[in-house]
Amino acid sequence: MNFIEALILGIIQGLTEFIPISSTAHLTFAGKYLNLIKNNKPEEWTALIAVIQLGTLIAVLIYFWKELFEIVKSFFKEGFFFLKKSSTGSQNAKLGWYIIIGTIPVVIIGLAFKKFIEGGFTKDLTVIGISLVVLAIILFFGEKFGKKNKSIENVNWKDALIIGTAQTIALIPGSSRSGTTITAALFCGLKREDAAKFSFLLSIPAITASGLLELIELQQFISTLGITSILVAVISSAIVGYLSIEFLLKYLRNHTTYIFIIYRITAGLFILSTTL
Repeated sequence: MNFIEALILGIIQGLTEFIPISSTAHLTFAGKYLNLIKNNKPEEWTALIAVIQLGTLIAVLIYFWKELFEIVKSFFKEGFFFLKKSSTGSQNAKLGWYIIIGTIPVVIIGLAFKKFIEGGFTKDLTVIGISLVVLAIILFFGEKFGKKNKSIENVNWKDALIIGTAQTIALIPGSSRSGTTITAALFCGLKREDAAKFSFLLSIPAITASGLLELIELQQFISTLGITSILVAVISSAIVGYLSIEFLLKYLRNHTTYIFIIYRITAGLFILSTTL
């Protein structure tokens, strides 16, 4: 992987990780086009994608550092008392618990199907194309029928579990982590901007775990890919990812998700046309 290829992948990751159009779909399509995906080593591509995601993890940590600091501080200060029925706990402490609750499903499913996720099925463009279209339709229903009257302060443990369970669907390429979680949050009644914010916060443990785990796997491929190229991809994804977060949160304050639905369907049909 050369410098230009790494830069392209980093920019794609940064643009598509938080916007609900599937970073995996776009990265895999680009990887196929650039001949970076080896059929005999599909796990190399899985590991590379997960490590590049660490760049967007850096972006979300920087963007929400104040909120995250308060969540972590409140969680360790009073979060454990939230387990007692007699204590309501602060909102930040609750949010810490909800992020943990929402992360449990993807950890269980991710570990259970790790080998399958690393295999060739998840690099299949037909699967990616179908996922883009199907999840676009589901997002449409979430946008159409979600009440969108609940803020992130009103999220409860049931909402967190539902949204976290939806995050497991993102293990199917083309689904989109932000797409599945934002869709579920809309169905739970969250406002668009709050749905996106909770989606971003919920992504932190999952991206951290998968990125660090796959970083170990990637060590055997570093000589082939090049450490400099990997760093270029991570850094560029962090910069572009930060800008993407800022854009989406501002956009969703006054706009629907229909533009992303149309894009997903168009992209999905285009990808499917290339596989025929």
